Amino acid sequence: MFQMLLHYLPTDLQMFILVVVFALLIGLEQRRYHINEPFENLFGTDRTFTLLGILGYILYVIDKQQLFIFIIGACFITLLLSIYYFQKISTEKKFGLTTILIALITYTLAPLVYTQPLWLTFCIVILILVITEAKKSLFAISKLFDEDEFIVLAKFLVLTGVILPLLPTQPISLAIAVSPYQIWLAVVVISSISYASYLVKKFVFPNAGIIITAILGGLYSSTATTVILARKSKEDPNDNQILPGMLLATLMMYIRLFVIAYIFNSPIAFVLLPYFVVFILITAGIIAGLFWLHREEKILPMATPLHTRGNPLEFKTALIFAALFILFSLLTGYVFRVFGNGGLNILALVVGVTDIDPFILNLFQGKMLISEGVIVLSVLNAIVSNNVLKMIYALSLEAPQIRKKTAISFGILILAGILISFWLFLTKGT
Repeated sequence: MFQMLLHYLPTDLQMFILVVVFALLIGLEQRRYHINEPFENLFGTDRTFTLLGILGYILYVIDKQQLFIFIIGACFITLLLSIYYFQKISTEKKFGLTTILIALITYTLAPLVYTQPLWLTFCIVILILVITEAKKSLFAISKLFDEDEFIVLAKFLVLTGVILPLLPTQPISLAIAVSPYQIWLAVVVISSISYASYLVKKFVFPNAGIIITAILGGLYSSTATTVILARKSKEDPNDNQILPGMLLATLMMYIRLFVIAYIFNSPIAFVLLPYFVVFILITAGIIAGLFWLHREEKILPMATPLHTRGNPLEFKTALIFAALFILFSLLTGYVFRVFGNGGLNILALVVGVTDIDPFILNLFQGKMLISEGVIVLSVLNAIVSNNVLKMIYALSLEAPQIRKKTAISFGILILAGILISFWLFLTKGT
């Protein structure tokens, strides 16, 4: 019905209605925003902004081609706003330009609705409303920024927007079957996941407890998060969230690995998905069982905040990851050529006690003729080995009171991984 009504309205009338509605919305928002300020201190709100939009429309439609009249009007409006601004500075000592800039944007609504897609105009108007109303929120967020926060953001932009597009896509050599672009793409993906979890932790959950920290930390490194939580248990051995937090970080590892697999090799990702779902369900079941055992205990707030490692975006870290990626590319190719599938599965168990991401990314991106079943089994073996490493770290660093539960919990995960890998080996013949 609405589209039928629009069909009978002339185009110019449709555009006029849009300009008026948009300008009125901006004006109403300005009135609400300045509701507590003396009226004589403002150059206008709802009516003024609406008339400003109408003036822009009139001066635009008079001469859509040359735009001389529209430009003259823009200069005149700018002159009036400049006089108002300098008067405001001299009398009130206020230097804000927000309202003046919004007024100039309102004047340009007419050419926007005529020459640009409607969605773009909607986005601009929505952004004006949101940014104006979010002043206090933006100020609160800015207080959370460290001194070098924008330097870190610049590093991320350099990693993703400068270095990556400039790298060649041809393989480095016959021995290293991946290209510099593929290597750095792996760095970018891992850095992006780590940086995203860091930003969420810092700006959304700055004082997060163990559970949220475990979730976000697991997206970056489940091993590092396990070490942090294990050490935390010595401060409060009776905290019944420590061990579930370790397991939750491991649960997030499965999700992170699936995302990485989906980005680099989606067919392998969906082959791995059922196994990851089984691991997630087992881990979730253990976590639920631990909470059930302590169901009558009250969860107390942490005495001291839990701090994970700082910002993960460092060029040194990126270069180390790239070097490990190349090393594992050479090692994987050599082991596969000399020892075949069995050697690759043993290598997966060995690298599990280090950083498994470079090894797994090599399998996902590698150009070697490794069968799908071998890749899946190697990934599962690396996960089992990494879970063994986390259990060792936890048992050696945590409070003695929870070691038995830790051994049982991680033991179940490790045993499940071994059984799944053994079943896969028997059924798939890899």
